[in-house]
Order: sequence, then structure tokens, then C-alpha cells
Amino acid sequence: MKLFMMVGMGGFLGSSLRYLIQKYTLIAVQTTFPYVTLAINLIGCFLIGLVFGLCNTKQGLISTEMQFFLVSGFCGGFTTFSAFSHESLLLLKDGNYNFFFLYIILSVFIGIGSTFFGYLCIK
Repeated sequence: MKLFMMVGMGGFLGSSLRYLIQKYTLIAVQTTFPYVTLAINLIGCFLIGLVFGLCNTKQGLISTEMQFFLVSGFCGGFTTFSAFSHESLLLLKDGNYNFFFLYIILSVFIGIGSTFFGYLCIK
């Protein structure tokens, strides 16, 4: 139950921060390219990479609860792209090169296709 609460609190903070950044940045940036989303995704990837690196190189520096709070909660709420990049890095780190490329190809193409399909269903 404790981990569940940690993930929930992190998710709330990550999602709220993403909303605030998008709300106040999109007012100032009028463009068709999603710079704000790209920046949020890249920041999320950087943060999840930091946590991943800290967990693997400095054992015990970050508690299990804090790992769930930061990775599944905050980064997961802030951006799902960070989870995608983390999982891809794990596949690469473990030498699962075929699964690494398959995961990237399927995630990108089927993800975009699914988004497009959902859009078509509403339109």
C-alpha cells in the first residue's frame, strides 16, 4: 500500500507540473511543432536516466519507495516517453538487441497508428 501511495503522489506531482508547463508555455509559444511536449519528454527521459543511473551505480542511495515515487510516479505522470526510453535502455543494457529494435519500431509506429486510429474514431 505504501508503494501505491508513493506512485500516486509522484504521478499527481508529475502530471500537475506537466499541465502547468504546457499551460503557461503554450501561451508564449505559438507554433505547429510540439516543442513543449518534446522538451517535457526529453526532461523526463533525462530525469529517469538520472534515477536509473543512481540506482545502478550507488546502491542504497535512493530507497525503493523513492524509486517508485520518481520513476513510476513523477516521471510516469510527467511523461510516458521517459518510461519508454527507460525500458529501451534496459533492453539494450541486457543485450536484448532484437527486442530493443522491435520495441522501438512497434512503439513508434503502432503508437502513432493507434493515436491516428483513435482520432479517426472520434472524427
